[in-house]
Amino acid sequence: MVLEIRLENFFSINEEVVLDMRAARIQTKKAVELEGNTFTCNDERMLKSVAIYGANASGKSNVIKAIRACVQMIFESHNYNENTVFGFTPFKFGGIGKPSRFFIRFLIDGIEYEYSFSMTQLEIITEELYYYPHGRRSLVFARDERKGPDKKEIYEFRSAISRPMDVVTNTSKKTLFVSRASQMDRKIAKDVFQYFNERFILNYFGYNSYSVETLLNQNKDSLLNVLHVADNDIVDIQSQRELKPLTMATYDLQNNQLVSRDEVQKMQLKIITFHRNNPEIPFDFYQEESLGTQALFFMMLTIMNVIRGNRVLLIDEIDTSLHNKLVEYIIGLFRQSESAQLIYTTHNTYLLDTNKLRKDQVYFVNKRKDGSSELYSLFDFKDFRENMDLEKAYMEGRFDAIPYIDESAESLKQLD
Repeated sequence: MVLEIRLENFFSINEEVVLDMRAARIQTKKAVELEGNTFTCNDERMLKSVAIYGANASGKSNVIKAIRACVQMIFESHNYNENTVFGFTPFKFGGIGKPSRFFIRFLIDGIEYEYSFSMTQLEIITEELYYYPHGRRSLVFARDERKGPDKKEIYEFRSAISRPMDVVTNTSKKTLFVSRASQMDRKIAKDVFQYFNERFILNYFGYNSYSVETLLNQNKDSLLNVLHVADNDIVDIQSQRELKPLTMATYDLQNNQLVSRDEVQKMQLKIITFHRNNPEIPFDFYQEESLGTQALFFMMLTIMNVIRGNRVLLIDEIDTSLHNKLVEYIIGLFRQSESAQLIYTTHNTYLLDTNKLRKDQVYFVNKRKDGSSELYSLFDFKDFRENMDLEKAYMEGRFDAIPYIDESAESLKQLD
């Protein structure tokens, strides 16, 4: 469960932005009616979903992109060598040469953690991990490469990690300590790594360790229901493993890449669908179903897995290629979950409805005059009342975060 994320100097983000998943103290009648949009853990009330709105090129996708880049650092930095350039760019109009910073507060088994690091594109600068094992903040480790070159001066530890200097010896400026410590089987670091690997899902596809076959077996009935909501006539889905002949070409849709000849010879998962018109006739899922159906299938497998496991899911442009009703259905699934969380960006103003979203669930991204992105919540607008038309107010520019288009006759003539 995520409580808070802070980002600074990533892509179009210059000054620190804060995405707060803790529910605000709203006591209105509508907030009570929307109590299902929140859940409680450790006496802390948290949001099940947050929507991020903004104009094209405002930077709303960069919020998701920055979070993904930082989590990928946790996944992969123990493999980086001296030639590695980290997969992000700092804010180009003033952020070049300055550190970029990521901070996240989250819960593992009811215990709160605070993890942060700062870096340039070439090296880690600082890194810290705190937790609250008995309700009080306790240091796990702190790192500041500016205090070097002596690693004993760079790092500070308490007693939570065993033999920490063994890990330090194997941790370069390209590597996050938490990644290396997890690789070297240090418990708290492994807990943090596993949280991001298993519970913090970065997209519809990839990053979780569950196979399509496992997910299909666990969520088949729910998946069929979703396809029905999407007005798809598939009534049954089956899977089996078979050895595909070497001459067949195949494509790995999940990972968006061609499969090598060696891999084609291995056992492959075959998915078979059956349709309402004649449930006896099998269809090859990869060869005979539309790309839209295939994409929806994998998307919903991930979503069902997230909801079943009370995980966190990031989606950029949730409404891409999906009907409004289906997007509403997906958001509703999170609302009905125990404690799953969804962070998504969208242009879809149809979803801006205070009968369905609390004020603290709506965020806006606006581009400043200097080209940087600012992030703020609808809750910050104290003069906006819940009985007002939120979609209309947004389209009228009351919260900024929309494109301003010159539709004058003179402007249109210039296009001739």
